[in-house]
Amino acid sequence: MDYYNYIKSLHLIFVITWFAGLFYVPRIFIYHIEATKKTATEKEILTAQLKLMAKRLWYIITWPSAILSIIFGSWLLVLAPYWLEQPWMHAKLGFVFLLVVYQIKTHFIFKELQADKIRYSSNFMRVWNEGATLILFAVVFLVLLKSTLNMAYGLLGLFGLAALLMLGIKLYKRIRS
Repeated sequence: MDYYNYIKSLHLIFVITWFAGLFYVPRIFIYHIEATKKTATEKEILTAQLKLMAKRLWYIITWPSAILSIIFGSWLLVLAPYWLEQPWMHAKLGFVFLLVVYQIKTHFIFKELQADKIRYSSNFMRVWNEGATLILFAVVFLVLLKSTLNMAYGLLGLFGLAALLMLGIKLYKRIRS
């Protein structure tokens, strides 16, 4: 088990880069959607560049990081299966499942934008962008606190954070108008 911490380090590095991709790609989506409202020349130049940026981020950083994060996380559970007996780990794995679902849905949005199909508003994408943030908060607190009692407080905190994020988005929308 001398290499446990190396595997753990790699898992953490790829979790960080996975989240970096999940935080940034919806921002690119927002810019892409807003670029479609520009003049024809601006629209053509901006959407081509934003599609290229999203494609590189998605396929070179985000997907590989997600896959490697899951591989190294699974490896950690093989090396230390006793973690699976802990209720906080069940909750964490539930949030990881939600994160994978979030990524898959984001992938569908990515594919639509690559095909120039705009189904969502930039405001929707601002709200969507916060999904990964909420999951990150939940997972970090679960991993660090490892307590079922604190999970209840954490859930309340998560709802509070979600409310604050939504208020911030509404305030930003008002300021832009």
